[in-house]
Amino acid sequence: MEKDFPFDYDYLEETMLQLLAIPSPVGFTDAVARYTAGQLEAMNIPYEMTRRGAIRATLKGEQPRPARAIVAHLDTLGAMVREIKSNGRLGIVPIGHWSSRFAEGGRLTVFTDKGQVRGTCLPLKTSGHAFGPEIDTQPSSWDHVEVRVDVPARNAMDLEAAGLRVGDTMAFDPQPEICQNGYIVSRYLDDKAAVAALLTACKAVQDGKLVPPVDVHPLFTITEEVGSGASAALHGDIAEMLSLDIAIAAPGQNTDEHAVTICMQDMSGPFDYHLTRKLIGIAEKYNISHRRDVFRFYRSDSAAAVEAGNDIRTALIGFGADASHAYERTHRRALSALTRLTTYYLMSKPVARRDERMLGSLDGFTEQLSPEDMVLPSTPLPVPGDFLPHDPKAGGGEPD
Repeated sequence: MEKDFPFDYDYLEETMLQLLAIPSPVGFTDAVARYTAGQLEAMNIPYEMTRRGAIRATLKGEQPRPARAIVAHLDTLGAMVREIKSNGRLGIVPIGHWSSRFAEGGRLTVFTDKGQVRGTCLPLKTSGHAFGPEIDTQPSSWDHVEVRVDVPARNAMDLEAAGLRVGDTMAFDPQPEICQNGYIVSRYLDDKAAVAALLTACKAVQDGKLVPPVDVHPLFTITEEVGSGASAALHGDIAEMLSLDIAIAAPGQNTDEHAVTICMQDMSGPFDYHLTRKLIGIAEKYNISHRRDVFRFYRSDSAAAVEAGNDIRTALIGFGADASHAYERTHRRALSALTRLTTYYLMSKPVARRDERMLGSLDGFTEQLSPEDMVLPSTPLPVPGDFLPHDPKAGGGEPD
């Protein structure tokens, strides 16, 4: 693994834009699953799909076990109609966890039983000419926004006549922009930028006719934004799972928009010690721009996999990005670093050969600290009897 693995950045960027063009809020992911399956077929990579559309592909290795999975999620945030309002507008609830302040002003499509309707998400009070300073003092919440659909609708009956119903799914326009200086701005870079990076890493393996040391399963999930994610499509041969997702560049964080982040812990707990340090070692060895970080209000496909009862090592890496779950921004350098680290990991040896068995003896088990490294930091306390005088005339301590 001493040589570099070239990858097709133009393919990465074009794939990302194509993914962004496909609406895919949680629960509305058939089209994006079909697209991803088509990309795998074009690369002659075999795959299987679950009933709902999660995808498990296979890159055959020199040995089948201990296999590894590399996962990115196809689903995005969105919204759903919760109320047909008497004023001819729609009350909505979010799909996934995001703030209504980032929905305000967004153009969107409502997917009805009969077709599609365009609209705009607006605060309840929108016109300064009508409400004056009240537009700046109204609260910000999902109860204080509504959707104005682009049909003639003055009441609930008009909306229903246009085919709009409670439970209709909404997808907000991504509005991507790729700047000449390398910045990429869009909704839903989480996680379509990482999906594109994973597909690009797969393409690098296929184009280079490379054979990984062990079987690798690129995994594309469809419910990460609501928490279940990689709870399906795994099997017992998978010993390691690497999640690819957005990484959070913000005050108090160590992530940078120009690098890949190796996450040490999120709100579900620490990631696997050995797998995480393996990724750090790869990044250092091959001069991949990277940061280490800890995310307090974050969970990923890795958490869903472990919570579902899978005994696997998990780790998380991500492209550094600003304003997650809003108008996200990253940089070409972050996507390139993510793709390189993913490809090198894909072609690396497993953390422990013993992991090919779910259960085994102590032989070959990993070691974080040797006994010689276990230094007891506490200073021994002196024995009180050695320095406190005893007074035989003192009262107390004896039974009456």
